[in-house]
Amino acid sequence: MKDSLQPGLKFEFQFQVPDTKTVPHLYPESPEFQLMPRVLATGYMVGLFEWACIQAINPHLDWPREQTVGIHVDLDHTAATPPGLVVTVRGTLTQVEGRKLTFALEADDGMDRISQGHHVRFVIDAAKFTTKVEAKAQRAGAAQE
Repeated sequence: MKDSLQPGLKFEFQFQVPDTKTVPHLYPESPEFQLMPRVLATGYMVGLFEWACIQAINPHLDWPREQTVGIHVDLDHTAATPPGLVVTVRGTLTQVEGRKLTFALEADDGMDRISQGHHVRFVIDAAKFTTKVEAKAQRAGAAQE
């Protein structure tokens, strides 16, 4: 992490919602989701918040050796967004505690505020993280045999 990664960092991120980010596309295996309205899925909104945070802090990391993973999400989803609208995410890095980063976030679709909340990310060494995940996958595979 670079010294420039400090609380108070503000950022804005925009994304035009395609049909492929609506509820029926979240889990195509779900027959219930297939019958739901074609609006931005909460699951995709979580990913959008993560993407906005990643884009904002990557210049302050030794990317790609250092990366971040999401460890907590607390947000609401208060208005529906149909495909075609542009979602604007505004965020502030509010706290840096070692490798733990906390963000305040809000989003609007040009018509309504659609979400607000907090997100926490953790800075990782990508190679070490990948090694641990691969070892876990091997243990799980051995347990299933």
